[in-house]
Amino acid sequence: MPRPVRVPPGRAGRLALQRRLGAARQGALLLDQQLRVLLTERERIAAQRDSSAAGWAELHRDAERWLLHGVLLSGEQAVDAAAAPVTAQVTVHWRQLMGVRYPDDAQLRVDGPPADAPLPANSALVLARRRYQDALRAAVRQAALETALAVLDGRVVATRRRLRALEQGWVPRLAEALHELELVLAEQEQADNVRLRWAAARR
Repeated sequence: MPRPVRVPPGRAGRLALQRRLGAARQGALLLDQQLRVLLTERERIAAQRDSSAAGWAELHRDAERWLLHGVLLSGEQAVDAAAAPVTAQVTVHWRQLMGVRYPDDAQLRVDGPPADAPLPANSALVLARRRYQDALRAAVRQAALETALAVLDGRVVATRRRLRALEQGWVPRLAEALHELELVLAEQEQADNVRLRWAAARR
């Protein structure tokens, strides 16, 4: 059961309620605007995620095809020899929107194999290595977009909850308390007028 709204008695209480009600309505308006902006951004990120996922899958399939060609040409031992160790670095680009910070993009830099690394046995394995690196870059970007969606989804849920609490809870309670106080003040004013008329009539 919600707690009753506490206000000072009399006209000071009415002024306080009017101010609180105005602030609550303004807060609900700002939350609604924030929610619309977040949902628009979420749609943009979701479209990028879907497109990136399709590109990532295609790059992976292409890499698998070239790897199969390389194995057919030179055998599985050639794959182990061509798998030279490399170093990679991921750079994440962040974006800030309506107080929400989330990854907007991520890029992968892969250094070349050591100079003394053996060369792949055939050109298909060279292409396979390049395609796998491309697929890995796409996977890194995909991970950034998935993380961004998760962050935005969490903020959208929280903003909807706060907006619902204002629109369905706090604003109606303040409006009802203000209405009841205005009825009390109107009755008091009417009683005061009656007493003044009685006093004037007696004089």
